[in-house]
Formats: sequence, C-alpha cells, structure tokens
Amino acid sequence: MKARKSLFLLLATFGLTSYFVVNTPQPAHAMHIMEGFLPAGWALFWWAVFIPFFILGVRSLIKITKEAPELKLMLGLAGAFTFVLSALKLPSVTGSSSHPTGTGLGTVMFGPLPMSVLGSVVLLFQAVLLAHGGLTTLGANAFSMAVAGPFVGYAVYLLMIKATGKPKLAIFAAAMMANLSTYVVTSLQLALAFPSVEGGMLASFAKFGSIFAVTQIPLAISEGLLTVLVWNWLQRYNSEELTSLRRRMKGVVQS
Repeated sequence: MKARKSLFLLLATFGLTSYFVVNTPQPAHAMHIMEGFLPAGWALFWWAVFIPFFILGVRSLIKITKEAPELKLMLGLAGAFTFVLSALKLPSVTGSSSHPTGTGLGTVMFGPLPMSVLGSVVLLFQAVLLAHGGLTTLGANAFSMAVAGPFVGYAVYLLMIKATGKPKLAIFAAAMMANLSTYVVTSLQLALAFPSVEGGMLASFAKFGSIFAVTQIPLAISEGLLTVLVWNWLQRYNSEELTSLRRRMKGVVQS
C-alpha cells in the first residue's frame, strides 16, 4: 500500500509538472523536426519506416499487460517520465533549443519495442498541445526518439550488464546513449533531406549535428544521472513491481 501511494505521488508530480509545461509558452524550434519542414517524400519515408516498429510495440505492450498486469502503473510512469523530460526545452548556445528524451527509463524496464508506442504517443501530444514537432513529421520524430534512441540505449544496457555486472552503471549509460543517439539520428534525417551544396550529406550532417551537440552532451549525462535516481527510488518503494521487472530483465540478459 505504501508503495502504491509513493508511486501515485510521483505520477502526480509528473502530471503537475506537465501541466505547467503545457501552459508555458515554448519555442517551437527544437530538436523535434517542425511541422512541414521535411519534404513530403522524406516525411512519408520515415512514416513507412516507423509504422512496423509501432505495430510490434503494440503487440509487446499487450503481451506485457497480459502476463504482468501489475506493471501497468510502471508503464504509465515510463510514459509520464518521457513526456515531462522531452517537453522541457532548454535554450542552446547555438541559437536553437535542446531537450532530454526520457526514453531510457522505460527502455531498461520494458525493452525498446514498448517505447515505440509510449514515445510516439508522447510526441503526438507534444505536437498537438505544445507545437513541438508536427503531424507530418511525426514519423521522423518518432523514429529518432521512440525507436532509434531506445534500441541504441537497450543495446548499450545489455552490453554494460554483461561487461560490468553493475545495473546502475548500465542504466546510466543506456539513458545517456538513448538521448545522444536521438539527436544523431535527427541530424542524419535532416542531412538526408537537405544535403549541402558543398560537401553533400556529410557536410550537412556535421552542420546539423553541431547545432545540438554543445548542449546535448551535458543534457545526456544529466538524464543518465536522473534516470538512476528514479530507479533508486523505485527500488526503495516499489518492490513488487520491480520484482516483476527484474524477472523480465534477467530473462532477456540470459538469453
């Protein structure tokens, strides 16, 4: 009962923070690709690439909720964590803005496929409520933040667990790399759509990447530390849910 109350308080805190984020004016020029910015062909391409991952993610979520119904609250926590962190736009010295992604926590809990659904739902709400990103570019934004980031983060998590046997270090590295890989993929998407006249796609990739790199690296480190702190909180107050998660995670690592 105490664990349930503690989880409810954390979710309420995330919800209250979300309310202030939604009702605070934010700059629309951020790491999410804005509405109408991508050429139609590239927008459709990224939708086509993203949709199969979304379908597999839905199947994965259905399986999780059937096998372990007690994890539904944890899924909600992972979604709320992603929404709040990815909605916090921070000014960049390069003239744009940057943000955490929040996908690392859900990735180490449930794997990358469920995050393709949770992350894309988050991006949909942000596009509609906050003017961050857009509907035509949702496929591209979801692929970078809800697919590429979680898959890279999860691969890093598994490698770190096998190499060091230290879960907290693995969680930190996973959250950090999920963040960094998202901005790398976004830079690649923009470079492919808008190759430089001089230097082509590679020059354009370097240009777009440099826009976010200055602020994204410290943000990624900060997100990794925050994710570990939240995990420590979960260990302290939510033993039942974490027991189910550990069984799932142990099975994946051993396989």
